[in-house]
Amino acid sequence: MDLSVDVGSIFSDALTEITSTVTGLKLSVTSEETDLDFDEISGFMSIYGRKSGFLFVSATEEVFRILCSKMTGMSDDEITRDDAEDIACEIVNMTGGNAKVRLMNTEDAFDITQPIVTTGDKMTLIAKRKTHVISRTLSADAVSLKLKIVF
Repeated sequence: MDLSVDVGSIFSDALTEITSTVTGLKLSVTSEETDLDFDEISGFMSIYGRKSGFLFVSATEEVFRILCSKMTGMSDDEITRDDAEDIACEIVNMTGGNAKVRLMNTEDAFDITQPIVTTGDKMTLIAKRKTHVISRTLSADAVSLKLKIVF
């Protein structure tokens, strides 16, 4: 890896900060892997800079429903699947934006695209050799999010 920063920490810290701010949850890293397995809802975006790649945040629908409730004040029976998917987009967008701000005056500054959501059971991406994969699980209470950075 030829970046001057610890990419995993930058994005983990960004996700931790935004979830704490918008939900009050204090996430912490509970595991680190190099896999590209995803839960049923994944928000993702492209990252463009000296090193380009992708940012993913995935979780179960139930987790995104919890986050939606904490972010909006809606009760669980008011939250739809579309709402859960919208929150996945918002979480990845805020995480990417937060990390972008952290690196904007460095040689590792980057731009981000609009967030997109993918859904499905047991999704896996296959990375070619020489592809860096950072995969962390961040958890608090009943919430567990998978953070993946691929470049």
